[in-house]
Amino acid sequence: MAEGAAEVSAQSGGGGDPGAIEPERGVAPIKPQYLTTKEQFHEFLEAKGQKPSQESEAVDPAGNDLTEPEAKRIRLEDGQAEEAAETGEQLQAQKRARGQNKCRPHVKPTHYDKNKLCPSLVQESAARCFYGDRCRFLHDVGHYLETKPADLGPSCVLFETFGRCPYGVTCRFAGAHLGPEGQNLVREGLVQAPPVRNGLDKALQQQLRKRKIHFKRAEQALRQLSRGPLPGPTSEATVPEGREAEGAPGQDNCDIQLAPQEPDTVGPPSGPLRTCGPLTDEDVVRLRPHEKRRLDISGKLYLAPLTTCGNLPFRRICKRFGADVTCGEMAVCTNLLQGQTSEWALLKRHPCEDIFGVQLEGAFPDTMTKCAELLNRTIEVDFVDINVGCPIDLVFKKGGGCALMNRLAKFQQIVRGMNQVLDVPLTVKLRTGVQERVNLAHRLLPDLRAWGAALVTLHGRSREQRYTKLADWRYIEQCVAAARPMPLFGNGDVLSYEDANRALQTGVSGVMIARGALLKPWLFTEIKEQRHWDISSSERLDILRDFTHYGLEHWGSDTQGVEKTRRFLLEWLSFLCRYVPVGLLERLPQRINERPPYYLGRDYLETLMASQKAADWIRISEMLLGPVPPNFVFLPKHKANAYK
Repeated sequence: MAEGAAEVSAQSGGGGDPGAIEPERGVAPIKPQYLTTKEQFHEFLEAKGQKPSQESEAVDPAGNDLTEPEAKRIRLEDGQAEEAAETGEQLQAQKRARGQNKCRPHVKPTHYDKNKLCPSLVQESAARCFYGDRCRFLHDVGHYLETKPADLGPSCVLFETFGRCPYGVTCRFAGAHLGPEGQNLVREGLVQAPPVRNGLDKALQQQLRKRKIHFKRAEQALRQLSRGPLPGPTSEATVPEGREAEGAPGQDNCDIQLAPQEPDTVGPPSGPLRTCGPLTDEDVVRLRPHEKRRLDISGKLYLAPLTTCGNLPFRRICKRFGADVTCGEMAVCTNLLQGQTSEWALLKRHPCEDIFGVQLEGAFPDTMTKCAELLNRTIEVDFVDINVGCPIDLVFKKGGGCALMNRLAKFQQIVRGMNQVLDVPLTVKLRTGVQERVNLAHRLLPDLRAWGAALVTLHGRSREQRYTKLADWRYIEQCVAAARPMPLFGNGDVLSYEDANRALQTGVSGVMIARGALLKPWLFTEIKEQRHWDISSSERLDILRDFTHYGLEHWGSDTQGVEKTRRFLLEWLSFLCRYVPVGLLERLPQRINERPPYYLGRDYLETLMASQKAADWIRISEMLLGPVPPNFVFLPKHKANAYK
């Protein structure tokens, strides 16, 4: 297979004039014998494997893109035919039409409810269906099996792992655990419950939806915050003299309002609190801030909370390769308080995650404090993180994420209120600032230390930068001194052990890894062993296979669970395609801001994994999860920012 790749590379001029293949700026330097053109690259993939669909490049004779939805094409054609009075207005109208794309196919599958078996039959309940004749699901198992698609494989991961598959006849691998009469088989000696923790209890969900949960500690902290700031957590929470002089113009009033407590104020609130009812142990033996369990993760490798891709199966992969600290995906506090199942799923924790935290996003002290108290009661975590780094408009315009850096009064109330109701350490993740050349983090760090934050993670970019330009590690080094003695973790552009070593030289307590883990989850092993791992394509496929097994355990082995696993796998593949194997690089290491050119790998699978087309990612998923269902549509969420 490698010989075929080398032949095509030679035909495409890979070993020709070195001047023609001189690496461009921002392009990964690949050895000349592997370089090729876009046309040669896709021709090689189509010749060796199944030819991908041509719909993505379909163009009609008039030059219109046939991949656009029909209604959108008509709208664009009408806009071009009308010819606005001014050329600028016409271009602006076309730009708006192209960006909205409201006629795109609906991504969420709707075929799951067709011929769906009643849950009472799936769970093999002895009682009859509660809805009786009014039930909208099937009760005829024979008819269901006739219409059910063929199995995707001979073995079921859930049956082999837990001794029983809870999805029964609906499992897409049901042949492995169905008896001759369609009964669900059980391995008696292996039966065990799935070990995932932090699930949402049905009773708790109903109470949240009916708003029957009372947040006594949160309401008490909020009342005290409305009268004045809470006292500082420890005698270490001091602010250097001359702090007021460092504030930016127009922030004098905020500095006066947010002046921290004096170093000597360590004890409980100065005035007696009015209480009603009997005195409880919680009132007497409540933990003081300085009595909380400390978060000692200095020198450990911290996997960042990654939206969409940082799911539980992916975190299990990273733990296997050496990640020390993991954190769940960003969860919106208002959705958690409403009992949304999809939001609570972001808090689930696997037993292999020995140091695990959750990240909350919110804009107001009341919802954030109440959510912190709710999580303190109901889930098992080692720390809670506040998201002050999310740059997306949907969050920023509501006052959350990066916007909190400019809302100091609310920011202080959120941190102090959450710290008051939590029995675990509180951490904060933030960026350098909102605007590109206006850094704010160094001014906030002493305040965060005084407000009670146990640790801060700093991403070396501003909101305006998003992922353009390199992370500013010089500024992170300055912030280390401003945060001391509070530990500060650095984050940004770590893709090799050399990058991690340079980051640690700035004095940070540890390194958080985000996109680097998406491109190569074995990065944690490289950092700990101080080496470059030239991992083969078959080893990478084994990692993807393990991810699908973990995904089927987590999301289920029925049709809905399989397709959800496939979609998260495809989201991850949109990042994995940017990795360039070590043996193909002219210069080590690969940098995170260098996009790979078109190249032919050492075998067909390595070349397929380098493809940037969604059709090829789907082909890889079919190797692991079987064929995709009809009318399957995949629109990657992160592809727009993949090469910025």
